[in-house]
Parts: sequence; C-alpha cells; structure tokens
Amino acid sequence: MIDRIIFFNFNRKFKNLAVKSPQLTEQIALTLLKGVGPVKAKQLISKLNGIEPIFKSSIEEIHEVTGISKKFLFEMEREEAYLKAKKEIRFIQQKNIQPIFYLDDNYPRRLKECGDAPLLLYAKGEMNLNVNKVVSIVGTRSATEYGKGICEELIKGFIGKDILVVSGMAYGIDILIHQFCVKYNVPTIGVLGHGLDRLYPSQHLETALKMYENGGLITEFLPGTRPERENFPMRNRIVAGMSDATIVVESMEKGGSLITADLANDYNRDVFAFPGNVGQKFSKGCNQLILDQKAHLLTDTSSFLKWMHWDEQKKTENVQRTLFLNLSEEEQRIMTILQMKPHHIDSIAHLMALSVSKISVLLFNLEMNGLISSLPGKQYQIV
Repeated sequence: MIDRIIFFNFNRKFKNLAVKSPQLTEQIALTLLKGVGPVKAKQLISKLNGIEPIFKSSIEEIHEVTGISKKFLFEMEREEAYLKAKKEIRFIQQKNIQPIFYLDDNYPRRLKECGDAPLLLYAKGEMNLNVNKVVSIVGTRSATEYGKGICEELIKGFIGKDILVVSGMAYGIDILIHQFCVKYNVPTIGVLGHGLDRLYPSQHLETALKMYENGGLITEFLPGTRPERENFPMRNRIVAGMSDATIVVESMEKGGSLITADLANDYNRDVFAFPGNVGQKFSKGCNQLILDQKAHLLTDTSSFLKWMHWDEQKKTENVQRTLFLNLSEEEQRIMTILQMKPHHIDSIAHLMALSVSKISVLLFNLEMNGLISSLPGKQYQIV
C-alpha cells in the first residue's frame, strides 16, 4: 500500500478543543500495553478504580486485586508503554490534536455502547460527536454515476436537518459523501485508518481541510501509524458504532462497506441500502443485504428520515416539553432516548444502566399513558 505523508495545517486553533487531560500520558500508555485491548483495559480500570494504579501500583498489588497472572502483567511492558506515551504527547500538543478518552464527556456516546470501542480517539476540526442525529454513509471505491447521483440527492435532503454525516475518506462513495457535505454545508466526520500526521489517499487533502470548518477527522491510531490493510476493518467499527444508522449506497459482493453494515447490525443499529440493477456488479452487495434482510430498502432521503423519525423532530420536542413535567426522572430519560429513534429494550437498559426487568416496568407505564408504543422485536417508539 503506497502512502504519501501529508502534514496538515496543524497549528490552526479550533474553538472547541478540550483542555488536555492531566492523565493523558497514562491514557495513551494504556493503548500501548502489550496484550491489552479495549475490553481488557476497561476491566483493569474498573477493578483498580482508575487508570493511574495500572502504571503506579506494583505487579503484586495489581495481581492481588485483579487476579491477573503476574506473568501477563509483566509482559504488558508498562514502563516501555509509559515512556513511549510521553514522547507521543509532544507531537500531539505541538500539532494541536485533541485526544478524547472513552470516559470523557465528548467521547461519542453511541460508540461507548460498543464493547470493542477504542479507548482513545484523536481528533482535528470543529465537531460535536454527540449531536442528536448521526448517520454513516459508505459504499464502493468505484462509484458509478448512479451512485454519485444518489449521494448528492441524499446529502441535499439533509440540509438544515442537523444531521452529522460520517464516512471513511476512501475513494468512491466515501469521498463523494464528504465532498457533497462540504458543498451543502452539512457537518461531516472522516474516520481514518492511520494517524493524523498523514492522509490516505493524499488526493483527498483539499476536501479534508474544508471539512475542518464543519466537522473534521478522527482516528484511534497514534501519529506515525501508516494506513496498513488491517487498520481499515478497525476503522469500520468506529464508522458503524458512532452512528444511529448506516446507509450503503453501492457495493460489490465483498468489500469494506459490507463489513461496516454487518458491524452496524451487530451493534443493533439500523442499516439501509439503495437497490440497483441486478446485472450491475456494484449493486450486488446492496441487493444481497436487502435480500438477506440485513438492510432496509431505501429509495430516497425522505423515506430514510421518516423511518428514523427525524422528520418529526420539532413536533416531538414540543410534545416532550409538556409531557416531561409529569414523568419520573427515569421515565424522562427513556423518553429522551426514544426521541432520537426507536430502540430495543436491551439497548434502553444498557444506556440507562438498569436491569431489563426494571426497564420493562417503566416502558409499560409509559405505554399505558399513551406516550410510547411497542414495535415487533421488543422495539419501542414515541407515539
């Protein structure tokens, strides 16, 4: 894979950059520990009541609290990870990169629901990753005129809807989506499969710089990380996980966009696909998603907005102001969750950190009061 390093206008100041965390060294070092992925790292933080003990406690102390073998703890190479993290901080601070740890308020809350979500993200731009409506749009690297037309009409339909659009900065559908977002002033985020000291493909630099005005770029990879093949499936899980829904515009029988669609389904997200000519190779993937009932058939923007209940936002908000006055705090939280889109009962329980049985009682009360209705498959929506 050929990569050309492109250094951005890093020294430009952005209004919403967060103050660097005093624990940034530990946060970066946590991602560099040998044999420790996001799931294991989160378990360590939970058992040790914080991130500092992972690096400042002795191996014996950590073993006693967590039960993790001393051999494994020794092989994590804590000191080496910590020293490397200190070196990385210099570049991050010099180039005004914004680190976002998974416990930070500005970490994408939808992504936080995913068990394999990255511990740390690196961002550049003017962005809010927790707006009410986020959609990922992906597709083939060899977009046809049919796909290009769909992309433009789709983004034109998002104008003024306060929707954040996410894609992967790749050739084809991805970059078309970003370019149309820039053209029509729709906020857009590009998720990278490499560090923020470069851009791949380098031909997309001009678009990336324009995206900084109303969105930007994020990645889980440290500066210096090259766009290796194995990084892109990891990138795809962020694209799928940080969104309410994923739309596939065009796809061959196999490809990254289908991986993203499968991940979105695994994360209990809505998936949509535009159908295409049965004889067109770039429509085979979308047609198969629809045939396998892994994606809803989509024909235009309005049908997507209607399915997501994003065409009724203002009406819903007005109703909520009145209804919330008579609800308990927990019921209000459920109504806020459902305000964005229908949710499965398990998803609601996860978001509220309550048992399914407790959520069932709350949902029953809301349904009896005529505020929500149940859908097939234990889904619930606002009436």
